[in-house]
Amino acid sequence: MPTTLPPDMALAAVTEREDPRDALIMSPRHQYRTLDELPEGSVVGTGSVRRVAQLKRLYPGLVFMDIRGNLNTRLAKLDAEDSPFDALVLAVAGMSRLGLGHRITQRIDPLLHAVGQGALGIEIRADDHDTRRIALCLNHGATALACAAERELMRVLEGGCSVPIGAVAQWDEGSGRLELRATVVSPDGQHAVEAQGEAVVEGEEGARALGNSVAAVMRERGADRILSAIERSSPK
Repeated sequence: MPTTLPPDMALAAVTEREDPRDALIMSPRHQYRTLDELPEGSVVGTGSVRRVAQLKRLYPGLVFMDIRGNLNTRLAKLDAEDSPFDALVLAVAGMSRLGLGHRITQRIDPLLHAVGQGALGIEIRADDHDTRRIALCLNHGATALACAAERELMRVLEGGCSVPIGAVAQWDEGSGRLELRATVVSPDGQHAVEAQGEAVVEGEEGARALGNSVAAVMRERGADRILSAIERSSPK
């Protein structure tokens, strides 16, 4: 879903979030379970620049290779006898929704997930009030506000799905405050900017304000330099 919707479209509802973390799926050829166990030089497949950037920073000894196709296609490439991959990184939510959660060998806690990961947004025509009323019953308020904070951060940073921005908005059950952590990492994993913030959030305006404030801190710390370098190096 675009960070900024066209004027004639609207986000009517956001469903309750599944586990938003990234998952490691190990090749059946191996007995390893986690990234820490993989030998140096092992090949990990992912199509996400965000995952590659963060993983290169955490695991510089591993090799990351692009992989494309739907989930079943990727798993088939991993499981093939002549596969170049030792493991894949995919979304926990996607694996779980397709009944493939048993293939997950590690939920990768250190990675900050993609904006909105694990939640489903229902987009409608802005003037379709009947559909809006129907979709409203699917809306999960806490998830919608968390995703609004993440999406606002990405909008301010002018990022998208092809930019290595990780953002995690979580509710603190004790205080009831919304906490937002975010990172921007250069594609080679050498440079990173991180920031976090929290606020009492009672509506979408407050969620967006939190996303805006954390994005502003990241810009002060140099996120724009990383994102501008990525834009300059991207094929036109």
